Amino acid sequence: MSDDPLPFHDDPWWHKALTLAFVVIPLALTVYAIVYLWGNGIGWLELGLLVGGWSLIGLSISVGYHRLLTHGAFEAHPAVKATLLAFGSMAVQGGAADWAATHKRHHAHADEEGDPHSPLEGFWHAHLGWLFRDRFVRSGPIYEELRGDPIVRWIDDRFALMATIGLLIPGLIAFAVKGTLMGAWLGVVWGGFVRVFVGHHITWSVNSLSHMFGRRPHDTEDEARNNPIVALLGFGEGWHNNHHAYPTSAEIGHAWWQLDPGRALIRILEKMGLVWNVHRPHEDEEPEATAAADAAETAAS
Repeated sequence: MSDDPLPFHDDPWWHKALTLAFVVIPLALTVYAIVYLWGNGIGWLELGLLVGGWSLIGLSISVGYHRLLTHGAFEAHPAVKATLLAFGSMAVQGGAADWAATHKRHHAHADEEGDPHSPLEGFWHAHLGWLFRDRFVRSGPIYEELRGDPIVRWIDDRFALMATIGLLIPGLIAFAVKGTLMGAWLGVVWGGFVRVFVGHHITWSVNSLSHMFGRRPHDTEDEARNNPIVALLGFGEGWHNNHHAYPTSAEIGHAWWQLDPGRALIRILEKMGLVWNVHRPHEDEEPEATAAADAAETAAS
């Protein structure tokens, strides 16, 4: 085994084919939905399934996959942790341990050699191309440590089931409301595949757009930028310069006007006693020191 605690994994051809299917099928059905929309319009039910589905699942990616599992920004009751990771799996962005380990590598090598999706290799690579270039971390001590958590391992081992459930639930809701197979199918399309497509590109925009366009209020050693449009769509994740300055903070939006629904959810759960040891930005520290400490902790894990 490599000494690198976050080694890239050599994906077999079938895994690349599966990844391609996860990218292309939601795209194809989004095109179908747009064509159907042109002639038939969209009902409030389909729109609600799309927006409601992404709100629930996108928040789970941000709060569960990212802030909780990857950065340990807070501790959570096992039921809360399992729920966040289960809904996060429905985003069809990979298993929780894989996602977290790959993101840890991004922070350890941000915008330099070894970054899984640095825009220094071009927008296409940062946004999407890296998915097909053996840039995942599916082995090594940090990945195994993540998998050592029984909740993470249980959810990861059922990733395909979770992803399928995430596609079927909106169809079942639509069938219960409309009582027709066509209604159920449109529920699957809008609340399932279009939602997956939207979620993919919002998450990937954090890797690409938020490292290329926006302001850099913190003088970090990478190109992470605060992009308000990505933040608006991605539940606060677009305040990316803030995040790279204080990566272990549970609050990515720092100013009151920096919209961060993930911050709001964590505060609500904290008041309920369901999460604790919530990390927040240490404004008396230099951000570079905080980022360096996070990278050192990652490498030593």
